[in-house]
Amino acid sequence: MNTVIAIPSAGPEGLDASIDAHFGHCAMYTLVEVKDGKVEKVDSVPSCPHEQGGCLAPVNYLAEKNVTKLISGGMGFRPLMGFNQAGIEVYHGSGAPTVRQAVDALLKDSLPVFTPDQTCGGGQH
Repeated sequence: MNTVIAIPSAGPEGLDASIDAHFGHCAMYTLVEVKDGKVEKVDSVPSCPHEQGGCLAPVNYLAEKNVTKLISGGMGFRPLMGFNQAGIEVYHGSGAPTVRQAVDALLKDSLPVFTPDQTCGGGQH
């Protein structure tokens, strides 16, 4: 079974893209499809509009793209709960600077699950 991982990114450089620290205000998402622990496909897609109170738009947008896992450096409580309810597992990026490093860490089970006590408010970290 394939897993689709979304990572908030600063640009369209695929696995070499820099990670954007806060998912809700990122320029785009890098979508990494993984099968049997190996990267099969990498796509860059634009971010959807995110406005104050519109925290669930990215949840629906990524769910429609079959995302099952998300790596993020920061997010608020509402979107975290939305991702959890949509069945998308959220992991804390732990400071990985590139998409490749974040995905490698996730595949090695070295990223922690994002918990409510790690959430922030209004883009503040």
